[in-house]
Amino acid sequence: MEFIELFEMQRQLDRFIEETQNIQKDVFDEKGLALLVELAELANETRCFKFWSTKGPSEKSVILEEFVDSIHFMLSLGYMREFTLEAWPVVEKKTDLTQAFIDATQTVLTFLKQQTEENYKAIWSQYSLIAYNLGFTVEDIIEAYKAKNEKNYERQRNGY
Repeated sequence: MEFIELFEMQRQLDRFIEETQNIQKDVFDEKGLALLVELAELANETRCFKFWSTKGPSEKSVILEEFVDSIHFMLSLGYMREFTLEAWPVVEKKTDLTQAFIDATQTVLTFLKQQTEENYKAIWSQYSLIAYNLGFTVEDIIEAYKAKNEKNYERQRNGY
């Protein structure tokens, strides 16, 4: 599957949600805030910043599902501004996860204020860095995205 197909999958899901929920306005800012919330939820599941706790991170499957929750909003924000990516950007560098989450937050905020293609691609690079440090492959992410995409359709059908 080409990465570009994920944009179309997300576009279709968003259309379904907009029709189901009768959305009549631009929801770019809402999706931007949702991305920030999902990023925070992802950080919370990794527990990388919880220096005061001895409890370890959530199971890898839980962390991966939180990760792809962000991917949904990243895809959506991109196609709303007519930005796409041909392929997942590869950033393979060991880094401190806490700093990676702080940097990702700043990158998202920068994009929300300055909606350029360069700033959009920077979000993907930051997420690629996080994925690498969490041990996720592109295949893991695409598979989890597809599963969550179907779950999101089901939630809409059931009045989520």
